Amino acid sequence: MADLPWLSSKPEALEPIRGDRGANILGPRNLAREQEVPDLFASPDTDAGTIPNLKFSYADARNRLGSGGWAREITIRELPAATTLAGVNMRLKPGGYRELHYHKEAEWGFMIAGKARVTAIDTEGRPFVDDVEAGDIWNFPAGIPHSIQGLGDEGCEFLLVFDDANFSENETFLISDWFAHTPRHILAKNFGVPESAFAHLPTDVEKTRWIFNGTEPTVAKQDAVKCPQGPSPIRYTHRFLRQEPAKAAGGTVRVVDSRNFPAASTIAAAINVVEPGRLRELHWHPNNDEWQYFVRGRARMTVFASGGKARTFDYCAGDVGYVPLGMGHYLENIGDEPMVFLEAFKSDRFADFSANQWLGLSPRQMVKEHLNLDEETLSKLRQDKPLIV
Repeated sequence: MADLPWLSSKPEALEPIRGDRGANILGPRNLAREQEVPDLFASPDTDAGTIPNLKFSYADARNRLGSGGWAREITIRELPAATTLAGVNMRLKPGGYRELHYHKEAEWGFMIAGKARVTAIDTEGRPFVDDVEAGDIWNFPAGIPHSIQGLGDEGCEFLLVFDDANFSENETFLISDWFAHTPRHILAKNFGVPESAFAHLPTDVEKTRWIFNGTEPTVAKQDAVKCPQGPSPIRYTHRFLRQEPAKAAGGTVRVVDSRNFPAASTIAAAINVVEPGRLRELHWHPNNDEWQYFVRGRARMTVFASGGKARTFDYCAGDVGYVPLGMGHYLENIGDEPMVFLEAFKSDRFADFSANQWLGLSPRQMVKEHLNLDEETLSKLRQDKPLIV
């Protein structure tokens, strides 16, 4: 047995053992991955039944590189349980363009770092230009043409969320791709110029456009476009982190949806800051699935699927999580720094139910007889939403 080619000395590692159940691993191991997911490696006793995978990391996603930056996506192909939304993590160098494009899906963007300039036009032909920075968001409804360009010394990095789980960043309607597949005489007739004006159009769009190097703008955003119709009255950007948060015992919550950001009519979201050891309380969402992006720290989440089924997952920065409609869950900060995560929904409104408030607003005798709780515990139930405890 000692001559088996896959056997080797193993460094100190976790083992799938809880109490007197389980056993150590004798075969091959991926120690780094095991340490990232201890609650999958040795599931808690409260886990039961079969629930599909509800986690995928951007570290495991293919990263497509362009001369101006990169992009990696998590769609229904990477995370089959995620049937409502898809996400793209994108980086643009200083001056780098995400070229002029549009798509059939709405695009909701969250700035993670740096600065960018976004442009669009509305359906009445009025332009929109704004400069955004970390903590800002934008939303371009389906069909609205737009662009993004990195600014400053570092450029930018951002998250994009799309209201179709089948969305792919590789299938957008690019202006350069459209022109490359339109006869030159049609372009000339359409724009009223000679065919020779289009002699130098990009031909290898896959390699030279999409995300490509550009020159950082030298004019202020208000001077970028002069239009006889005036600028668009529609505000496609929103200063998300400048909102006053809902403050809780263990952190903060900010919610954005069509009520405070009218341009976002198909995607609602919240950003949560959970202090070490604290908990985004037991809750569920009644109006759609929850798509999560972890921005900072480490988290543990148990998802309850009814019928005696539950499964626990561990997450860290750069991971995507998912909770199907109605499933009860919590998120616990298991690290030593604040845990920050974004939750997004294919909906015009953010809505959730608190387990604590549900019981606090139910007749006390009823709750007592359901759960065999004592009077002291019943007295601690809340009639508001604790949010983070």
